[in-house]
Amino acid sequence: MRISQLEGQRVALWGWGREGRAAYRALRGRLPQLPLTLFCQDTEAAEAAALRDEWLTIETVADAGRLGRFDLVVKSPGISPYRPEAQAAIAAGTRFIGGTTLWFGEHPDVCTLCVTGTKGKSTSAALLAHLLRSGGHRTALAGNIGLPLLELLAPPQAPEFWTIELSSYQTRDVAVSGVRPDVAVMLNLYPEHLDWHGSQQRYVEDKLSLLTEARPRIAVLNAADPLLVDLSLPDSNLRWFNREDGWHLRGEVLYRMDVPVFDTASLPLPGRHNRVNLCAVLTVIEAIGIDAMTVLGAMNDFQPLPHRLQRLGERGGMVYVNDSISTTPHASLAALDCFHDQPVAILVGGYDRGLDWSAFADRIAAAPPASVVTLGMNGPRIHSLLAPLAARGLFALASADGLEQAIRLAEESLGGRGVVLLSPGAPSFGAYRDYTERGRHFARLTGFDPNEVSAIPGLGIT
Repeated sequence: MRISQLEGQRVALWGWGREGRAAYRALRGRLPQLPLTLFCQDTEAAEAAALRDEWLTIETVADAGRLGRFDLVVKSPGISPYRPEAQAAIAAGTRFIGGTTLWFGEHPDVCTLCVTGTKGKSTSAALLAHLLRSGGHRTALAGNIGLPLLELLAPPQAPEFWTIELSSYQTRDVAVSGVRPDVAVMLNLYPEHLDWHGSQQRYVEDKLSLLTEARPRIAVLNAADPLLVDLSLPDSNLRWFNREDGWHLRGEVLYRMDVPVFDTASLPLPGRHNRVNLCAVLTVIEAIGIDAMTVLGAMNDFQPLPHRLQRLGERGGMVYVNDSISTTPHASLAALDCFHDQPVAILVGGYDRGLDWSAFADRIAAAPPASVVTLGMNGPRIHSLLAPLAARGLFALASADGLEQAIRLAEESLGGRGVVLLSPGAPSFGAYRDYTERGRHFARLTGFDPNEVSAIPGLGIT
């Protein structure tokens, strides 16, 4: 879908965050006199009104009747199309798309490398862009990682490759655009974002739509993921990683087929899952015709992303690690695996999306940390699940009213030596605006400068 095709249609925007503002600028830049209605929060209306756009109407109530007046609604990614008011408007004939759909429609002929997965997609996308740039290839890094695609609608100099991170909120938007990605990477699939998608089945279907409906020319898939190995993708050239006939790990050693390449233990990639995802990145690089061996030397220059197993530093014998990006129990377990040989106190809990924490309980029963501190909306539910294990003396268990108290309890449980790990396994909604704000608060409370731990390196085009 090209933006010019919206001429004469009844169009609305839903959401006024960074993605919503980018969509507004894109639409207004191409169609300066297109009547637009913006649905936003009361607190955002004044900012939008300050634009003094005579063709913009601002409304603060987005109910089914109002949404149903439009042919097309461009919504921000965080707004679920499965909400009752959206479903009622769809039944009345309204179409809902995201900014990702508009961007792909405007760029049908560029080389797009789309990266998604439940865990590790941001680091993998950033690593892919880093290695391509190290090989002399002008590359964009954008999408869910922190730079909306529509902010790069018409760059002065086009990149050779577009490395795009996509969340499950955006994958179907690619399929809706009708533009086939050149490469689509699926790292892994675990239950996630069930509040947005409504069910685990719909989450998987939405995530897989990048493969099954967008029909990428090349699909790079994790051979160890049971939800991927049985996929039928007749329109895509399949490339597998994490399998012995391609890039894979044996222990910590990186292999290409049967050839050992190097030991990955010293790489700036926290967590073994990120080193597995390096195999995905190298598979992509080879799939687009580049010798992966020629760029591997740049691995040591890669700068890890903030809020992802980020080592803030050490104070008084305690190491503080910020993994605020962790929003599933699986992610928290992956974080714990990084510190299996050290005393660690893990802080878990946040917004309750109804995810099952029983696998988390089973794993820490087998390999217990020193302590667990629960907090947030789902903190009491996690605490109740873990209490029988703590009663057996496997680990210390405490509950906190907030992050400050949780840190203090974690420090006390470690007796002055060990790792205080913020890996909540849940979103930050309610207590914080997003995981970044939560991570910054953790840094500030533990005595580190939040401004030095939040910048995402490499965004944009270089």
